[in-house]
This record gives sequence, C-alpha cells and structure tokens, in this order.
Amino acid sequence: MPPFIAPFIAPFIAPRSLALPRWSRLWRLLCVGAAGNAFYPAAGAAAEPKDGQFPVESNLRAGIAKVDITPAEVSGITVVGHRRPVNGVRDPLRAGVLILDDGETKAAIVTMDTIGAWEEMVQLARARIEKVTGVLAANIMIAAAHNHSGPGYAENPVWAAELIDKLAAAAKEAAGNMRAVTIGYGEDRIGFGINRRKVIDGRAVVRLNPDGPNDPRVKVLRFDDGRSLTPMAVMMHAVCHPCFFTWGDKGSPPYPQGYPKMSADFPGEAQSFVEMTYGQKTAVMFLQGCAGDIRPNLPGYPYRCADEADIQWAGRDLGSAVTRALALSVTRENLKQRGSFYQIRTASGIVDLPGKETPVRAEMQALKVGPYLFLTMPGEPMVEYGFKLEEAIADRAIPIIVGYANGNIGYIATAAAYAVGGYEPNSSKLTPEAEAIILKELGRLADVVMGDVFASFSKHPKDIQKREELEKARAAASKTAR
Repeated sequence: MPPFIAPFIAPFIAPRSLALPRWSRLWRLLCVGAAGNAFYPAAGAAAEPKDGQFPVESNLRAGIAKVDITPAEVSGITVVGHRRPVNGVRDPLRAGVLILDDGETKAAIVTMDTIGAWEEMVQLARARIEKVTGVLAANIMIAAAHNHSGPGYAENPVWAAELIDKLAAAAKEAAGNMRAVTIGYGEDRIGFGINRRKVIDGRAVVRLNPDGPNDPRVKVLRFDDGRSLTPMAVMMHAVCHPCFFTWGDKGSPPYPQGYPKMSADFPGEAQSFVEMTYGQKTAVMFLQGCAGDIRPNLPGYPYRCADEADIQWAGRDLGSAVTRALALSVTRENLKQRGSFYQIRTASGIVDLPGKETPVRAEMQALKVGPYLFLTMPGEPMVEYGFKLEEAIADRAIPIIVGYANGNIGYIATAAAYAVGGYEPNSSKLTPEAEAIILKELGRLADVVMGDVFASFSKHPKDIQKREELEKARAAASKTAR
C-alpha cells in the first residue's frame, strides 16, 4: 500500500477486533509494510511468500545486539562463585540487549554471562540504557546467567566501568535495528541438571539427588521478521547452576582445584551452539530460572570439576533442545497460532524482606509481552519457587520465572527448607517468612500487568487516578534509585 493512501482509507478498513487505543498502532499495522518491515514480502498485495519466508503482521518491533564483555586483562583475576585464580579464557563472556516496542510502551531485557546482576550495576546500566534508547529505566530487566567462572563487579572496577559502557553501546545498537516481529514459543528438555539436596535423618546434606525436585524444561522464545527461517533473536530459559568448571576434588583430575580459565560455562556453550546452527545469523540470549538448588550432574566428592567432554555434553544438550523447539515453532501449524498484537506491560515493586540480621531490600518485576509473562527475583530462588508461581498463574499467561535479576540478595530458600537446614537456607540472609511475602508481591505484580483484574482496566475515574498515581510513583522511585 502506498504510504500516502493509508491515512485516507484507514478509518474505513480498521478491524474493530484490533481494539487499538491510539492511531500509532493502526498506522504501524497499515503503513510500516511500505517501509519493508511489517509485511514481508512487500512486493505487491497479491504476492505469495516464498518457501522459507512468512508474512509478519504485528504491532511489535524488536531489536537485538550482543557484545563481548570478557575483561581485556584476565591473567591474575580471581573469578567469583567458587573463587579461584585464572590465567586465560576458554570462551568469551557476552551480554545481550533486546529492545521491545509495542507502539506505546518500550521495554528492554538485558542478559549477561556473569555471576549476578549487582545492585549498583543495575542502577548505572538502567540509567545509561534509558539515556541512549528512551526505554524507561523501570521497564528494563537486567538478568545474569549466574556463571561461576567470571569476574566480580566490585573486585574489578576497571572492568565494571567497561561493562556499563558496553551495555549502553549494545542497547543503542539494538534500538537502531528495530523490526516488526512475531513471537514463536516452544519447549523441550535437558538432561544434565540434578537436585543437590537430600534429607537424611532429618537434615539436608549435600548430595546429587535424582529423586529431588528438578525442572528440566527449556522454554524458548524466537523473534521473527519473516524474511527467512532464521530467527532475528532467540531467548532461551533453563534451570541449572552454571558451575561445570568448579568444585574440584582430589579424586577428579585433570582439574582438582577447578578449571583454570575464564568461561561462560554451559549457557555460553549453548548460545554458541545455536548461533552456529543458524550460521551466525541470529543472536541468542540466556535467562536463568529458579536454580538455587539445581546443579550439573557431575558425581565426585561431592562433585567433580567438568572437562571438555562435560561442557560439550551440556552445551549441545541445551543447544539441541533449543534448536528443536525453534525449528518446530515455524512449521505452518505453529505459525498459524501466532498473534499479531503484543501488548507490553511492566510493573515492579520494592519490598523489605525479613532478614536474619536486618531487613533485606529486594526488587521484584513483572514484564508481560503479549501472552508471555516474565517474573523476576533478585537472587537464587530454589526450584520450588518456579513451580509455585506457575501454579498460581495457571492459565492466565505463559510464565517465565527468572532468578538472578535486578539485584543480588543471595539464596532465596523456601520456608520448608529451613526446617531441615542445608547450604541454601543456612547461607541465606532471609528468614523463612520471606517466602510468603515474595510470592504475594509477585502475584500482585502479575495482576497489574495481566490486565484481567478489574482494577487494572476499570474506566472508573478513581481507578484511573489510582493507576496514574502508581505509575508516577514507580517512575519517581526509579529515578531516585539512580
């Protein structure tokens, strides 16, 4: 459609089912195709898509960029997680930035091959990303893979400053490459994760426990512009500690003291595997789930350090699961199930959790993109948190529960875990009462972004005023934190 015609005919052909609140959405659906983005291929209204291409009709635009965040000087650095000096780099640490825009609201997801998303780093990165992209700081999720073979933030100030610069540069690049996309979703499974707690004689001990709770599912989102069967961006979500290269013991050569090089562990290996599968023409990001008590299945005393065979096993296991899900989600039956309207809604809250010594400040966040609901916790939640939150959400959304995001408060153990002790509850700063508060707050945030609770869509003046006041307070809190 020639762009100069659209404004004259739009009032007569706009489908009521779109229910778009502003002309910006309708204009994008009608006209972006003239610029070669929203409808593909764009050559003529009657043109049939070629095999390997498919039309994209969507209000959602996305842009992605990845950046190498490996320190320039590695020799002599002590990596964190399980501390040990390293003298080289096995594979690069990377960060990814995905920018999303539904025509009214912008959001960003940042992933990093680091041990955590440190509070100071989150504040600085959000401010810089907002400045270069226009995405509100409160709408930015910053999540870590929880990699145990990378540098610490406070311990390496030069690298820390470079990290903020690189995240801002990647965000600017992503914002400059926005395209209309639809989202495909799929699930598969991995086989290398295992619970690391076993209750014996009334107390939890460190033990690889195949009968303990575990979540082997892999959740995969692909963002497609329809120009080929290669996704523009991939977001994979899995549940397991990235600590293959740690926990050496005397019975497990060749690395009884832990792997001597920096590495992105299995999330990095899997990202590289999927990118290789697509000829380096896609960008892959990793989100960690509730992995507080889930680790690699590497038997030892109590665990052994991985070698090359182990890391390739894990990287290719996860990478293959992701690739299978990606391939299935672009078959014609699955393409028909994709939506064309993806609304972005965000909400966040800061709560003071009961601590063993003092209250622990924690940020929770909800980010909904169409039917996909991201809920975040700023630490290491045990695997049961994911199950409980998914059960509470039921059939309201497709849940993706993210740990290690927007902060780093340490272990988040379940209330039941304190009764039998063990590493996670004993190491946690929190008391057992924290669980109920966390679940309640995340449930509240889910209600806000889901929009299916009356107060979230009511047109009554008092409800509208209350929503506006909450949004102003949220934006003000975000700026104050910076």
